[in-house]
Amino acid sequence: MTTKETVRLVTKAEKLCEQRGARLTPARREVFEILAAETGAVGAYDLLDKLRSAVPNAKPPTIYRALDFLQEQGFVHKITSSNSYVLCSHFDHQHPVQMLICERCGSVQEIQSDGVYNALRKQAEDQGFQVVSQSIEAHGVCRDCV
Repeated sequence: MTTKETVRLVTKAEKLCEQRGARLTPARREVFEILAAETGAVGAYDLLDKLRSAVPNAKPPTIYRALDFLQEQGFVHKITSSNSYVLCSHFDHQHPVQMLICERCGSVQEIQSDGVYNALRKQAEDQGFQVVSQSIEAHGVCRDCV
């Protein structure tokens, strides 16, 4: 992601935080910027190593608190299968999440399929279940690695 795009996303996140009464602290902002610069998902300890260049005394609780906040705000998604994190490509609205994860290069592409979500929601409702959030991870090979 370009520096210009990162600045645009940070500005957008700051405005959303202001509207929500939430605070994008320097550490949270730095973690957001690190994730914005990545093409794939990043583990918490790798993020911590990168964060230490800006916040030398950062400890594991620092990164986990930042990630919890960023998730709560919808700015990042957790990739459960690899216990890693990726910046949300359209965090200005709540949405179901489907991730395409390349097994070779580690790239992560977020897609949004209302058809997939609607089918899941309908099947869940037929079972008397209400879907609160949805995240689907599909593992395979991206077009660059084929």
